Amino acid sequence: MAVVLRKVLGSVLHRSGSSSSRHSPELPEDHPPLGDLNLIPTDVLVQILLLLGPRDAARTSSVCKSWRALVSDNAIWLYFIMSEQEPWDALVFAETHLREVPRLCFVPPSQLSFMNVYSKRAMVPGSIIIDGGSGYCKYGRSKYCFPTGRCATFLEFGNLESPMHARLHYFFTTIFSRMQVKASSQPVVVSLPICYVDGQHNCTNTESARASRKQLKEAIYSVLFDMNVPAVCAIDQAVLALFSARRTSGIVVNIGFHVTSVVPILEGIVRHDIGIEIVGQGALKLTAFLRELMQQRNINFESLYTVRTIKEKLCYVAADYEAELQNDTEASCEVVGEGWFTLSKERFKTGEILFQPHIGGLRTLGLHRAVALCMDHCLAAEATPDNRWFKTVVLAGGTSCLPGLSERLEKELCKILPASMSKGIEVIPPPCGTDSAWYGAKIVSSMSTFMDSWCVTKKQFRQMMRRNMICTLEQMQLDFFMMF
Repeated sequence: MAVVLRKVLGSVLHRSGSSSSRHSPELPEDHPPLGDLNLIPTDVLVQILLLLGPRDAARTSSVCKSWRALVSDNAIWLYFIMSEQEPWDALVFAETHLREVPRLCFVPPSQLSFMNVYSKRAMVPGSIIIDGGSGYCKYGRSKYCFPTGRCATFLEFGNLESPMHARLHYFFTTIFSRMQVKASSQPVVVSLPICYVDGQHNCTNTESARASRKQLKEAIYSVLFDMNVPAVCAIDQAVLALFSARRTSGIVVNIGFHVTSVVPILEGIVRHDIGIEIVGQGALKLTAFLRELMQQRNINFESLYTVRTIKEKLCYVAADYEAELQNDTEASCEVVGEGWFTLSKERFKTGEILFQPHIGGLRTLGLHRAVALCMDHCLAAEATPDNRWFKTVVLAGGTSCLPGLSERLEKELCKILPASMSKGIEVIPPPCGTDSAWYGAKIVSSMSTFMDSWCVTKKQFRQMMRRNMICTLEQMQLDFFMMF
């Protein structure tokens, strides 16, 4: 091993004139003495470790005590992980919070071997991420920093009259074709919508609705494995949005295309038993209301797409609606191909229907009241001794990117909740804009334990389906005998 180390050192010294993309870390003051290795510059030692890799570096630990102390130093390997292209806080969050499923728990960095983590991360294959969404789908490779394409969501893709299996197959085939990848080449991470039943958006949390979501998940697995995908990871969209905010517990407010869902999540698990609140308005309702306001002022536009573009560029949520009515709020924006548009009070009236739905002629709960109701249910459930977990509210969805929404929601919650519950509430804006769920999937897919803990293979899926079928038959037999 000493010979190998000398050869590697010679190679590094030979390349010493070349520049490195990484800045060399400084060894901590309390690091064990390195003996003769102290004569070697730190950046050279780092390059030796990189060239050897974790496995060979561990083997060479028999060279001397000083080298063994160096290669076993967690700080060095953590530095290598943080020097990757991914945001370091996302990587550390994933490795310390998301290592094991289904029950997530925090693992202190001191209890992790970052040398092993670094080694396993290097072997994790790149994944295809498909975030279905409720308005449109975002897809791309996990190795990229952002989604590379968008299309209609699988909920509304292709012939809506055709069976779900055929629609899903057409949907996934289209995405693989657009990305120019083979289905069998990489694992796939798919986000699952919260509100779905038989092709329609579901506004209940009944047994039937839960059965429909389960059928959709099984259909996705079945279609992808029929296409020879090596492994599949299907996670609830709200959970992924929560992960993108570096949280494993909290309430996710997902303002979708048709409806808004308020989802309680504890340690990475959607708590259907506590209850998911559904508000019957989403991005489409806001766009339609803005269209009405523009028509009242005789502002001409070509299509609903134009109105949506104007909404995204000019609209915001007022901190104080009544006070904002007295202010001059006029502003203009340009829509390519249609010229300039000027709005005034329409800018904040549009988003106000989230809190005062009656302004837009809607009979539904205001957003703040739906979140407060969800918090009441979380408190009553007594899921944990510490009730702080549900005081973190994460916004998700394109409409949740409206400026001022997070501040207004936090303000309204503090007004209607008792002091004991309102203390410590934090409303977090969409961590990654409209792509929060996609980035949450990216965090999961880059973990060192991704393939082992988060993915399902074709063999595992068939075994699960077989067990489910046996349980179903046993239950049917029991129900039959109970009739007599």
